[in-house]
Amino acid sequence: MVCHEAMRMSILITGGARSGKSALAERMTLSLAQNVIYVATAQAFDAEMATRIGEHQARRGPEWQTVQSPRALLRTLQDTDHAPRLVDCLTLWLSNLILAEQDWRAEVDALASFLPNLQAPVVFVTNEVGSGIVPENALARQFRDAAGWTNQRLGAACQEVWLCVAGQPLKIKPHGA
Repeated sequence: MVCHEAMRMSILITGGARSGKSALAERMTLSLAQNVIYVATAQAFDAEMATRIGEHQARRGPEWQTVQSPRALLRTLQDTDHAPRLVDCLTLWLSNLILAEQDWRAEVDALASFLPNLQAPVVFVTNEVGSGIVPENALARQFRDAAGWTNQRLGAACQEVWLCVAGQPLKIKPHGA
């Protein structure tokens, strides 16, 4: 049985590509309940992405229920607020919003504002994109800036924030901070 405080938990896990953040998020989510929900934001537009999605699915077992949510993340979290959820990943969700020319800032604000109303825990995975060089083209710079703003906004709203580097987790915002 999960305690009441853990039921309202919101966790943000960030890190670079292939840093181990998704595996960490899966372990954390499974530690909360026997049956959990995987909220997938990825879309398989090409064979390489389909392979990546397949690798993630193969790693998960039957205790995971997968819900596809490329853009309607807040509605999906509201509809699934009866079991722990893993959202993988915010970066792809943000990309989907930008490419669909949706108001991504309003979507991020609405999501952050919803977190205190959670009944079941949610673990978010996001990419840390601000540690590299300034991108050469305008769209890439827009995305990098949007991702940085999104991570800051949700990092402030979540109860815990973790950084994953080389498969090693580091808690950077402890619960209650």
